[in-house]
Parts: sequence; structure tokens; C-alpha cells
Amino acid sequence: MFTADTHADTLYALKLRGAAPDRLMITPEKLRQGGVTLQTLALFTGGATEEAEAESNVLQELQALPFFLEAGFRQVLSPQEASADHPGILLSMEGGEALSASDEKVSFWHERKVRMVALLWNHPNALGFPAKGGFTQGLTPEGIARARKMQQLHMAVDVSHLNEAGFWDLYRYTFRPPMASHSCCSALCGHPRNLTDEQILQMIRCGGYIGVNFCPAFLDEGEDADLETVARHILHICDLGGEDIVGLGSDFDGIARTPRGLSGPQDLPALFDVLRAHGMEETQIRKVAGENFTAYFHRISS
Repeated sequence: MFTADTHADTLYALKLRGAAPDRLMITPEKLRQGGVTLQTLALFTGGATEEAEAESNVLQELQALPFFLEAGFRQVLSPQEASADHPGILLSMEGGEALSASDEKVSFWHERKVRMVALLWNHPNALGFPAKGGFTQGLTPEGIARARKMQQLHMAVDVSHLNEAGFWDLYRYTFRPPMASHSCCSALCGHPRNLTDEQILQMIRCGGYIGVNFCPAFLDEGEDADLETVARHILHICDLGGEDIVGLGSDFDGIARTPRGLSGPQDLPALFDVLRAHGMEETQIRKVAGENFTAYFHRISS
């Protein structure tokens, strides 16, 4: 089964947090144990507010890629390039500070094989405003311009961390469906990082993608999360009609705690078993596991 995770902070953990490999949630061995075909690794700008610092952080994180490449994973430019025989690493960027200055900077990171970009993290920047903090302003003119340039290059614009006004600006001013690499459902947990049903329905209508986040704070208001809690968020999106756009966006190595029974990618088969227990058919589980992410990339690349 093709299995894809659309967000993890392992490169940041290795290079900027100095995490020891045996303390990581994601390792090549754990990915193989869980049958993961494609792992998206974020180049996190690290909370930097200045372009130079953000770029320095990202370039340092790129130096951690051999941890996976030397273990037999290969860097890919789209999900279609990964397979069970040749598992892949896809690069994303979390925080647009490293490319906010110009369209040329977008091209710079595209040439360095970044294929997904979250415009924001948890603070405002030159592109827009985050979900955290109650901001009501939408994307800036620079944010709209950078998002359009990404879409011209067939890069995915990621709305995780973006506020709701900015979310709707993407549909108003750009021309390809965005994705949410690691977000959950506001109807089930009222965290500001989560997507409302209206947002989810818009992503369904327009062919976006939502990778459900495994952070307990986004899954349950009491932060009491387990495999069943993760399954409920997946099933809620399916109940809204999103069977073809929902997937997995773990946030491993970017979260302090994980749901019970889901400590790393090696536990993903247990999550699929829970979905089966809820009546999901194998064709539906294959979509959630990774086929929906591949289909989304096909949509934004055509």
C-alpha cells in the first residue's frame, strides 16, 4: 500500500535542535517498519522573522538530508516518483520568510527541490497572518504574488498555520487548489489551527488536500488523544464528502507528544486497523494512506 505522510519536522530536529537519532520520532528504520512510501520533510524557518536568518536555518536543515538518503531513501519531486521499492523524501518549507522578498526567491527554492510551502508559521510575516493570534487581515499583496508564483511552478501552497482570511484570499486571488499539510477539524476540536467545516467543504469542492495532524492539542480540547481520536478527524472529513482529499500529516518531530498508540510511523498500520474497525473499505484506506496525496499533486501539476 502506498503510504505518505505530508509533514514532519525531522530535519529541523536533527540540525537545529540537535536531537540524537535515537530520540527521533521518524527514522529510516521506523519508516520502513510502518511501510511508509513517501515522507515529506519540512524545512522549517525556525520562527525567524528576517529573511537572512530564515534562509540560514533552512540551508542548515538541508545538510541533514543524508540521514535518510544514505539509508536508501531517495529525494523525489512528486509523490508519483516514490514506490515501495524506492521510498522517497519530498521537501516542503514551513514559513515563507525565506522566499517572501521576491518571485526569484520562489524559483531559488524550487530549483533546490522544494515542492510545498506553508506561507506562515505562528507569527505574521510579509506574506500574511497566522491562525494563532486572532488576526483578521488576509494575505498581503506580496503573499498573493508569491502564492501565484508557486502555483505557476506547480508547487503546493500550504494553508496549515494560515488564518481563515488568508485561506479565503487564496481562493479569491490564485488559480490552483491549496493544501493543508498538517491540520485537523475545528468541529471536533476548537483549536485556532484547525479547519472549519466551511473551509473543508471548500477544499473538497476545489480538489485540495488535508493531511490530518497527530498533535494531541489539535485533536482533542483536553489533549487526551489516541488512535480513535485521529480516526474521528479522518472520518469527519470523509463524512463531509472528503474521502478523496484526506490523508496523513503527522507533524512527527514537531510535536512534544503523540496520541497513545501512535508514537511514530511504525504505528501507522494500527491506525489503518482502527479505520477498518469503523467500516472503512480497503479502497478508502488506500486513499487515506497516500493515494489522495498523489492525486492532489497530479491536479496541481496538470
